[in-house]
Amino acid sequence: MISIDIEKKLKAYKGQHVLQIKQQFATGSITKIYGPSGAGKTTLLKTIAGFTEPERGKIIVNDAVWFDTETKVNLPPQNRMAGFVFQDYALFPNMTVQEHLAYATTDTEWIKRLLAIGKLGPFTTHKPEYLSGGQQQRLAILRALAIKPKLLLMDEPFSALDPDNKSALIEELKIIFRELGVTVLIVTHNPRELDGLTDLEIIVQ
Repeated sequence: MISIDIEKKLKAYKGQHVLQIKQQFATGSITKIYGPSGAGKTTLLKTIAGFTEPERGKIIVNDAVWFDTETKVNLPPQNRMAGFVFQDYALFPNMTVQEHLAYATTDTEWIKRLLAIGKLGPFTTHKPEYLSGGQQQRLAILRALAIKPKLLLMDEPFSALDPDNKSALIEELKIIFRELGVTVLIVTHNPRELDGLTDLEIIVQ
């Protein structure tokens, strides 16, 4: 179970906006998060991961306190061990596809399986600059999964994929998510593209 109760100030076009989220997510659930631009969807994910800090609140994951302003607990991102798929991919330019995954795990069989899921087997020696946008996006997803996270945060993870590749990948991810028992939060600008994948949805506005 993930319990979130936070307030985070955001810069907005017309002054200041406060992101207020009070929500619980069941273990193993998949949630889509959508809402207008600038509402704080990406900020919510980064706050959970520990990349940014809210002014007030508490984040509890599987009974472990990750953040609490009252008790001054604030686990660093490396201790939270959440898988994160960044909207801009955040790939390492000097690393090959294989090296991205090997950096996250030493399980060679798991790496082989991930490469097959992402259709990146023929590109293991390629660096990001030699991959298409869709291939880079798939690599970002595979890297986040490589650590077998218990919490996966995905920011617009399918935006660069064509319909066929998107459908095929989503079907594979359904299986992986169930196997890992991972709790998944997915920010999307198009809620319909996740129909059949997610269990619940929240609107950030």
